[in-house]
Amino acid sequence: MTTQHFHVLLEWDPEADAWVTYVPTLNGLSTFGETKEEALANTREAILGYLEATEKEGLPQPGPAELVDLEVAVG
Repeated sequence: MTTQHFHVLLEWDPEADAWVTYVPTLNGLSTFGETKEEALANTREAILGYLEATEKEGLPQPGPAELVDLEVAVG
């Protein structure tokens, strides 16, 4: 068994009243949960499903990604 690491954006969505996650390297895979822990657990499950499906279909696995901070002057 190997371990892979994925950058996950976790943010509160007040309209949905839920925590929402996005996994940019997996075509923007997204899920949610009532708590951070639930959202992240759902994300782990979704990532595993995504990877199993790509392997089964013979599709390429995601490549490396880099998370960077970008400064933007506003106003």
